[in-house]
Amino acid sequence: MIVLKVGGDIFRRGLNDSLAEDIKKVLEKDRIVMVHGGGDEVTEIAEKLGKKQVFVTSPGGIRSRYTDKETVEIYTMVMAGRINKAIVRWLLSKGLSAVGLSGIDGALMMAKRKKRLIIIDERGRRRIIEGGFTGKIIRVNSKLLKLLLECGYIPVISPIAIGEENEYLNVDSDRAAGQIAGALKADKVIFLTDVPGIRLGEKYVNKLSLNEAKDILPKMGAGMDKKVIASIEALEAGVKETVIASGLIDNPILAALNGLNGTVITTE
Repeated sequence: MIVLKVGGDIFRRGLNDSLAEDIKKVLEKDRIVMVHGGGDEVTEIAEKLGKKQVFVTSPGGIRSRYTDKETVEIYTMVMAGRINKAIVRWLLSKGLSAVGLSGIDGALMMAKRKKRLIIIDERGRRRIIEGGFTGKIIRVNSKLLKLLLECGYIPVISPIAIGEENEYLNVDSDRAAGQIAGALKADKVIFLTDVPGIRLGEKYVNKLSLNEAKDILPKMGAGMDKKVIASIEALEAGVKETVIASGLIDNPILAALNGLNGTVITTE
């Protein structure tokens, strides 16, 4: 089983025939669960609606969206509505059976709301602020996904979770993919993004061990850091390997599976 994370950049640049053919070839031997991002689309639509988006940075350097009540409603609308249904429609148009879900549906992803956030302000000082409506995934309803997979569907999942008080929670899409893969004991997670893997210095790296991934994490920039964290979490949950790869080349999935596209991270 493969969990495929499709980044927002891939969605915005257009889902193409090469990716669809790739998915069909993989489905001849395997099953796929798809998780999508789309943060830039959320920002664009929110600001068109007059809701300025605020981003904060943790002491560890992780940048994330500050999600208040109005923002989480827009986030849910765009992720579970506009983006999710566009991907499902595209898959159906290519003759592929797909079902769109958010983490709300069937309590697919339960998360614990972050009551407080420690951030670094513009002056470099630590501050504690209200947590808003962001969460950390604590449980995945793998039974629901297995039912859909057994019936021949591709589940397409948007990164919204349900909280312990039944509230909408924004969860990171990369980490959602990692958590879903871990719950399903997937063989691989492939993160399709707009760059050809992890870059260290002037070179892209072909392969890393889990320990090496942990060592380089502090050197990763915004965006790639979450993919590395998600890879670490997936591997520690029993996934065999993760691949961070370009989704902008021909046949990106098969190339990633054959070690010809991206950075492979394994437990060894």
